[in-house]
Amino acid sequence: MMINISDKIFKTRHHKDFPHSHGHSPVSGPQIQRKKSGTREIQVVRRVLDVNEQMAERNRARFFDKGVFVLNMMSSPGSGKTTTLEKTLVQLMPDIKCGVIVGDICTTNDADRLAVTGAPVVQINTDAFGGDCHLAAHVIEKAAEGMDLDEMDLLIVENVGNLVCPAEFDIGENRRVVILSVTEGEDKPLKYPLMFRECDLALLNKIDLLPYLDYDARAAVDNIRQIHPGMPVHEISSKTEAGFAPWIQWIRDQVDGR
Repeated sequence: MMINISDKIFKTRHHKDFPHSHGHSPVSGPQIQRKKSGTREIQVVRRVLDVNEQMAERNRARFFDKGVFVLNMMSSPGSGKTTTLEKTLVQLMPDIKCGVIVGDICTTNDADRLAVTGAPVVQINTDAFGGDCHLAAHVIEKAAEGMDLDEMDLLIVENVGNLVCPAEFDIGENRRVVILSVTEGEDKPLKYPLMFRECDLALLNKIDLLPYLDYDARAAVDNIRQIHPGMPVHEISSKTEAGFAPWIQWIRDQVDGR
């Protein structure tokens, strides 16, 4: 089922309630100090992720106590993340009891699709103040309150589509996965190195389209490993499920070892 009643669709307030280290608009408050350098004013932003990390550790302790393994799935919009999760949930359940938290700026479209699998789903919409670009630990904490963690082995968080901000925010997860599709540039790992550096595994998705594209999959994989040497990279098709076996086995191994 999908939990989407009004008190389960959480509206986060990115700039007012939880400022962070990159700017969409001016941020004020105790996290910012201003110093003069000649005629320029330089804003020195104190590391505001400290508060988030404290909340993330609280989440991690709670998930550990409940025996729940948490997987944070990240990608740019349109990479095939939701389709990959649909197929993944079908292959994992029912022997692995799964739940999903979905982050989007607006709509419950992805949550609606994932709920069809039978997994409990909580939708977080971040459209207040124009829409948060990531999920933070405090909204995961609130979303998890609406889920029966005692009846769950694996909690998958489908983060907001973005290759920048989600990599900065620990949400209390055990592992991070990034999806890159062959409809994106081979140089994405070089352009967004933090995301690929911080993740534990990468999926190169939509390989069924390779015959129709001028795309160098080997260059993409090489670029991933240039940023994160030794990181596992699985080439998959979320449409045909080609290459899914090692991906599914990796998840099973992670859950078994929790």
